[in-house]
Amino acid sequence: MKTNFFKKLIFGLAIIYAPLQSMAWGTQGHRICGQIAESYLSPKARLAIKEILGNESIAMTSNWADFIKSDPNYSYLYSWHFIDFDKAYTYPEMQTYLEQDTKVDAYTKMLFLIAELKKKDLTKENQLLYLRMLIHIIEDVHQPMHTAHTDDKGGNDFKVNWFSTPTNLHSVWDSQLIDFQQLSYTEYATAINHTTWSQRNEWQKAPISKWLFESNQIAEKLYTEIKPGDTLNYKYNFSHIEIVNQQMLKAGVRLAGILNQIFA
Repeated sequence: MKTNFFKKLIFGLAIIYAPLQSMAWGTQGHRICGQIAESYLSPKARLAIKEILGNESIAMTSNWADFIKSDPNYSYLYSWHFIDFDKAYTYPEMQTYLEQDTKVDAYTKMLFLIAELKKKDLTKENQLLYLRMLIHIIEDVHQPMHTAHTDDKGGNDFKVNWFSTPTNLHSVWDSQLIDFQQLSYTEYATAINHTTWSQRNEWQKAPISKWLFESNQIAEKLYTEIKPGDTLNYKYNFSHIEIVNQQMLKAGVRLAGILNQIFA
């Protein structure tokens, strides 16, 4: 009886712990990206998405993939949220790696979801699931620590302090930096959503491999700036908040670009 109890306890803790390994941007960050994406949808895409999501906005649905982690029936989605790397790659090396990638990760599942959502005979149930997941994952991979090191679980095992609070590098980039700005997600999106046509065109033309390379390059630099146990505070915020903002802005613009293609 005791053995069964401890097995159930360990299983339960595993379910609780797993989501912590793959949260990206936190609730606010995802909603900011989604709010930005909404502003760049084509009329046709906007209508098609409304038919799938109903009255739920992209901003609000963008956190579904994290919230559903509390249901063990969806545990198979866990590895869809990130793609970790064992080494730093040049862009050609990363392209080669991704061409050979057969793992269940953010890259392979984004390709799968895009292809599936273009199908005309997709069930309503799968349309909803796949759209929610694609929105979330595109936002996820623009958080640098979702394309970071395998050996520390994307910075989850890289322990630091945020001011006086023990945390980890992944969490700092998920939420602490964003929450520190003390803005609602709509205020935040309005504050940073300033792009030119040429910027949007450049960002949307870039292949997914380029998104991942850009995020990974940022992650690699972040690792070199600090060491485990360091305290991050005002200076870290000042030095990095523009990177956070740029990545969320790119995520929103690129998400809109992909959705516009799918529902053209």
